[in-house]
Amino acid sequence: MTLWLVIIGTCAGCYLLKLAGLSAPRRLLDHPLVRRFATTVPVALLAALIAVQTAGGGQEPVFDPARAGGVAAAAVALLLRAPFLVVLIAAAATAAGLRLLGL
Repeated sequence: MTLWLVIIGTCAGCYLLKLAGLSAPRRLLDHPLVRRFATTVPVALLAALIAVQTAGGGQEPVFDPARAGGVAAAAVALLLRAPFLVVLIAAAATAAGLRLLGL
């Protein structure tokens, strides 16, 4: 029961956050500081998620060659301006190949 209360509370919080974003006045959204914040925060959050998923292993950082190889392959694909699906496939195939090799 507690889990469902947490899920429902999280859903309501997400909905209210989205509603607050849609209800914000236009002059607030056009402020240069808010625009800069809105363009840089998603990049920082995605970079943090990638770092945590690449080096995270419970309570302490762990170096996993397969994960690092997948991230490196994705970075190379991005530098080559590959489509997003190709980036994902390159990262997954590299990580799977390295795991298959026992790394």
